[in-house]
Amino acid sequence: MESTYKALVQHTLLKWNEKRQSASGTAVVHPRLIIALAGPPGSGKTTIARRVVSELDSSPEPRPKSVVVSADGFHLPLEALRALPDAAEAVARRGAPWTFDGPGLVRLVRQLRASAGLRPVQAPTFDHELKDPVPRGLTIEADVDVCVVEGNYLLVNEGPWSRVVPLVDDRWLVRVEPTLARNRVAARHVAAGVEGIMEKALLRAESNDMVNGEYIARHSEGRYDLLIDSVEELPNYAPVFRVRAEVFDCPDIKQPPPPSLAYSWVHISLTCIGM
Repeated sequence: MESTYKALVQHTLLKWNEKRQSASGTAVVHPRLIIALAGPPGSGKTTIARRVVSELDSSPEPRPKSVVVSADGFHLPLEALRALPDAAEAVARRGAPWTFDGPGLVRLVRQLRASAGLRPVQAPTFDHELKDPVPRGLTIEADVDVCVVEGNYLLVNEGPWSRVVPLVDDRWLVRVEPTLARNRVAARHVAAGVEGIMEKALLRAESNDMVNGEYIARHSEGRYDLLIDSVEELPNYAPVFRVRAEVFDCPDIKQPPPPSLAYSWVHISLTCIGM
């Protein structure tokens, strides 16, 4: 477990140092590394984002000031969904691409890029008890060095989401087997009180979350620098992540990972605290 997170942290530190070196002698006030971490529901991306930032915060000096920014804050409020022509469908399909404020997320990423070293940026968060976004729930200070932006659709090639890829410095995609993701999401629905029994939670996951997950996998293919496979390890069902660095092959960006990381594999086991 520690060795894999260490590899992710070392990769992030390498990218941060490259960012600082490239800004040396330029007019850039404060070089900020922005990572887009994407994956289907139930893939474990929130776990990865939180742990990487936690490890960065405890790494030796000089270390970057780091923060996780979740795209969950860009869920459309329930009130807005209920005002749509087919309110029942909108609420049932919450989590689909069109139930997010995609343009708002793109604006935030642009602000994160432009504001580094100059001014703080406020971002919405999501209250899981209220099941609604909280405007200005998070402040990203001007001196933050690394922003890990995590969300389902950050790497897809359609709609407003497609504009995220050229705005970030590194792109991580988490891949997960659909049945495993469905079981994880259903268990989360029961734990959160969204559904009372597992059978209904599985039906909800199948009719919405898995549809979204298939869309994410299809439309994010090839648009990443790091590919992270999320699997399950018996007998304790602790999630395992296999991490591989690959050459990022997107026509908009020509920024391959360092040769020392290309096609290298590492493994870990960990307990998910969020997906």
